Order: sequence, then C-alpha cells, then structure tokens
Amino acid sequence: MDVLKILVEKNIPFIKGLLEPVAHVEYLAAEEFTPATVANADALIVRTRTRCDRSLLEGSKVQFIATATIGYDHLDTSYLESAGIAWTNCPGCNASSVAQYVRSVLLLFSADYGLNLSGATLGVVGCGHVGSLVKQVGTELGMRVLVCDLLVGAPNFVSMSEITQQADVITFHVPLTHEGNYATWHMANETFFASLARRPFIINSSRGGVVDERALHKALDSGTIRQAVIDTWENEPRIDLALLNKVYIGTPHIAGYSADGKANATNMSVSALCRHFGIAEPSPVAPPALPSDFVYTGNPLELYNPLEDSIRLKQNPSAFEQLRGDYPLRRESVFAQTHTICAK
Repeated sequence: MDVLKILVEKNIPFIKGLLEPVAHVEYLAAEEFTPATVANADALIVRTRTRCDRSLLEGSKVQFIATATIGYDHLDTSYLESAGIAWTNCPGCNASSVAQYVRSVLLLFSADYGLNLSGATLGVVGCGHVGSLVKQVGTELGMRVLVCDLLVGAPNFVSMSEITQQADVITFHVPLTHEGNYATWHMANETFFASLARRPFIINSSRGGVVDERALHKALDSGTIRQAVIDTWENEPRIDLALLNKVYIGTPHIAGYSADGKANATNMSVSALCRHFGIAEPSPVAPPALPSDFVYTGNPLELYNPLEDSIRLKQNPSAFEQLRGDYPLRRESVFAQTHTICAK
C-alpha cells in the first residue's frame, strides 16, 4: 500500500507527530491550500479558513477531509458528497470552551453593569452541544433560562417571541445556514431588534452572519440593547472597526479556543481519519497542565477574562488573524487537567 499523504493546517494544536508514524504529513498555512498543493494528497485536516469546494479539489486525489471545528460552513458538502469525498467535523469539541466564554461574559455583565444574575433571564438561541452547556451555565449562576431551538424543539422550549420579550441577555449558539425554513443568516436583524422589550445584552459566539451587523449598529446607537459582545463577525478578518469600538467586548473568533477544546478537536479529527483509512490510531493527546505557579481563588475570571482578549483586538484590529492564529490556549478548569471527547 502506498504511504498516505496528509495535508494539515499548520495552526491546529497538538497534532504534530501524531500521524507521522503511518503517513507522510505536510503542514501548510490556510492560504497555502491550493489546487496544486492538494492535487496528490489523500486527506486534508483543516480549520474554518480553508474553503474546501470544487475549485480546490476537482481533479485531486483527496478522499477524506476532517475539519477540526464544530462548524463546517467552509466545506461545500454537496460537492464533497457528489465527488465521493468523505468528510467529518467535530461536533461538541469546544462546547465547554464556548460555555466558559459565556460564563465569563455574564460575570462581567454583573461586575461592570450591575446585572443581578440571580434576578435575570437568559435567552439561549440554539440548544445543541454548545447551547445545552450554556443553559447549564445560566442555571448554575442562578438565572432563569429560556431556550429556543426551532430545529430541535422540546416541550420546555419557548418561541423566539418569548425570548425577545422576556430575556435580559440573549446569546446565540446556532450554525450558519442560508436556506430552508429555519435559516439563521441575519436572524438577528432589524425586525428582531425592534421586537426586544427589555434592552437586553446580546452575545454572538456562533457565526458572524447570524447577527446583521448594520442592524446591531442601529440597536446600539438607539439604546434598543444595553450592550453587545461579539466573538464571531461578518467578513472576518476584515471586521467592522466602528462596531468593534462600540461593543463592550469584541474578540477575534476565539470563544472556542481552550486547550481542552483544541485537544478534543485534534483527537476527533485524527481518530476519524484513521478509521476511514483503516490505520492504527495514536494515543489521544491531552492539553498541557496549568503553570505550577498559577493561583486560583475560585473566581472563574482568573482562569479566563475575555476583556483581555478584547483589549488586544481593539488595540490592534489589523492583527485579527494573528491574534487568532497565535492564541495562547486557555484551560477550562483547574481541577480536570485532561478532558477528552472520544470520537465514536
């Protein structure tokens, strides 16, 4: 059997050395994935910056693509399926990391804006892997939690109108879809903002296109909402600088960037690739331990404070991609030094 050739996006953490015993592995920047470089590859492991479609893959040897992310809107799945190229994403890999981000934001709303969490209502839009954990975070903080998920549906879920009428904080955790009865592109549009009853805080750590940024500008300017936290932007990395300077917290698409979540994604991607080609799986990687001198007094903001990421981005917005690519991966817990989601 010929040696497998695998191309890996070079910023994927913890992956170097895992596949070398069973394959020829090359590491490329996202912009280096071109028709010429992928032509003779058997498999790709990518992230969201690598668009995998006909223009990249037609005529190549590629049989399998893993994206080390929850989202997969950068994969043209219709083309992949028509071309017989298997693909996989990593559902749930960084769900607890995004939940950590939202927890920290809620604590900052309390500290900086006086939001009484135990008397506030949290509206969670989307209740998949991430949203279900965010719901748990809200409950743990003593909040009343309302959940809307039009795709899933459940007896205890509510309508969007109940979210817009009752929530003090609304946080989005949906995939980006452009078609169908439940398309999420610009679901937070001018109509949505006009329907809000309680001047809520808005959090978007799902996908940039979920929130219509022009409508968000107007909502901030008019006082329709109290403030906003944006991690995922339209037109990344060329984000709206005026909006960045208006929002309370703006971060470079790193809500899911914990060491724990990245280790999960790497393990799931490698495991799926090995199963596809019938080769031996390496031992799972574990994220690094916290520094030995790290002091934790019980405040989650000591583990992660998104204001620090926001300050760095606002000081140097042109470095969006660099800040994202060189992000110093955080840990989610001082207690669980390893936490691995095993792909099945």
